[in-house]
Amino acid sequence: MAIESKAVFLKKGERIPNNEKLPVVIYQQVNRKDIEELFHQHNWLNSWTNGVYNYHHFHSNTHEVLGVVGGEADILLGGETGEVMHISSGEVIVLPAGTGHKRISSSSDFKVVGAYPSGMEPDLKKEDLHCERFREEINSVPLPDQDPIFGNHGPLIEYWNIKK
Repeated sequence: MAIESKAVFLKKGERIPNNEKLPVVIYQQVNRKDIEELFHQHNWLNSWTNGVYNYHHFHSNTHEVLGVVGGEADILLGGETGEVMHISSGEVIVLPAGTGHKRISSSSDFKVVGAYPSGMEPDLKKEDLHCERFREEINSVPLPDQDPIFGNHGPLIEYWNIKK
C-alpha cells in the first residue's frame, strides 16, 4: 500500500502556543522496521526511542518527528482545546515547533522513535500562561532541509512550502 498523508492546522492556544503557520503532518501506512535509519538518512537526527509524555509539552526551538514503532495511543495535539489523534504502529507524525502534545492513553507496547531536523537539541516547555513569549522563537525555527520519510520531495516539502 502507498503511504498516505494529511495535514492538520492547529489554532493558537491559551497555554500552548502551537504553530499557526505550519500544519502537523501525518503519514499513514509507513510500516518501516528501520524508521530510525530512514529518519537519519534524511537528516532527522538526535533520535530516541520511548513513549510520549502524559502532560502537555512543546518545543519552542525545533520541529519533531515521531514514528510509531509499536502499539497505539491517543495523543492530544494542541492543548486542551486541540485535537485527539489515535496513532498506531506504522504511522509517523511531524510536529512543527510550538505544537503541544500529550499522551492521553496507550497500549502497554506503545513506543515511538523521535528525531529532530539536523539533530537539533530540543527544549522542553510545559503549559504556560505566558506562552506568547515563545512565539518569536517558534517562528524563527528553520525549516528542515528534507522530508523525514521521502527526503528531497514528499508531503512535508509541499505542506510546509519548503523551497528546493
